[in-house]
Amino acid sequence: MRAVFGTPPLDRRTVQAVGYSFATLCGDGALILGGDTRASRAEIAGWLAAAIRAAGCEVRSAGVVPTPAVAWLVTELGAAGGIVVSASHNPYTDNGVKLFGADGFKVDSDVERAIEDWIEDRVRWVRGSSDPLPPKAADRLDDEPELAERYLDHLAASLPGDRPLAGLRIAVDAANGAGAPYAERLFTGLGADCAVTCDRPDGRNINLDCGSTCTERIAAFTRATGSDLGVALDGDADRAVLCDHRGRICDGDVLLYVRATHLAARGELPGRRIVATTMSNMGLEKALEAGKVDVVRCGVGDREVVEVMRREAVRLGGEQSGHLVDLELGTTGDGLLTAAAVAAIVASSGRPLADLAAGFHRFPQTLRNVKVREKQPLESVPGLSEAVASVERELGTSGRVLLRYSGTEALARVMIEGPDQNRIEELCGSITSILEAELGA
Repeated sequence: MRAVFGTPPLDRRTVQAVGYSFATLCGDGALILGGDTRASRAEIAGWLAAAIRAAGCEVRSAGVVPTPAVAWLVTELGAAGGIVVSASHNPYTDNGVKLFGADGFKVDSDVERAIEDWIEDRVRWVRGSSDPLPPKAADRLDDEPELAERYLDHLAASLPGDRPLAGLRIAVDAANGAGAPYAERLFTGLGADCAVTCDRPDGRNINLDCGSTCTERIAAFTRATGSDLGVALDGDADRAVLCDHRGRICDGDVLLYVRATHLAARGELPGRRIVATTMSNMGLEKALEAGKVDVVRCGVGDREVVEVMRREAVRLGGEQSGHLVDLELGTTGDGLLTAAAVAAIVASSGRPLADLAAGFHRFPQTLRNVKVREKQPLESVPGLSEAVASVERELGTSGRVLLRYSGTEALARVMIEGPDQNRIEELCGSITSILEAELGA
């Protein structure tokens, strides 16, 4: 869950209800806590600690660490589960809670529903002695710095060789987030010369004009420092966007192409398939066709990506946002690991990232949002299905149409890809005009 700190559902009572109910579901064993650099992290973690202990469970705090560190520590330590306090790429005023099961994966929808039912039935409006939650606001937490050290050792061990990044100069934008204490240490420890910016978090500057959602900064910083490549993390460092030495941005689609091509050439891509969401550019499929690698499409969201990867026995998957998952190395997206793996390909190949990415050609794409007053089934909107079918016939195999509602806002999203930018803009307009006329707010 994610919200402005102090407002429902990120108020003390709801957060503690989540922590208490999750602890009871996890049963015996410790829960691992960690989070990013927001000013509200410590207080929320204290709320959670009080609730978890009230439920009879132990708490171990990793302090400020990337989200994937908590996921990895859960399995490494044999913990009952993990909780991350973070709002990812959102501004500092927001925060959130992410839950991981004993297997290191984000909990599934059944666990989420069980927690919501528990809160609804027993806690939400309960007052007095029947309330199982602790009366105090928060518990003290003593961080265990050695937990972060174990995670860093794991990242370093994921790459072959003693100094696999030797000879590279890497620029890093740490987003003033959870990756800030670790990025330079990781890359220099792997042999690279490292220049870092936005690595002075103050509780309020996380993601502020920096990080993976503000790529102009890493592009300029990479050029200014004469680096071989640049890395922009997000607030909780579970995603990364890279750029080549010229500052050309390489988003998640490009990184999937580079990593998939490398793994396939080494015979390390089971089934010669990867997973990407419906939002990934068609250029990814076209680029991988040359190496006979298939793309399995899934819905939007990293949890959806991982679910399909596990079901289809696929090693590599991810999103355009830079949230990449390698199930051989972890259970969730890891920006530091993604960046290190791509940098290692650059170092071992002796080729710049620009050359490695040259086989990827992005299809022209347009995306428009339409504010709607209600989310009625799209297939029931008069004239919409016919308009979409007409566009699909015109594009054939050279393009595609994606039409869906936002999961969090009253918006209908129309995305079209095709060979000509002007034409797909016109085609997109023909569809959005119907949505505006029939559903427009």
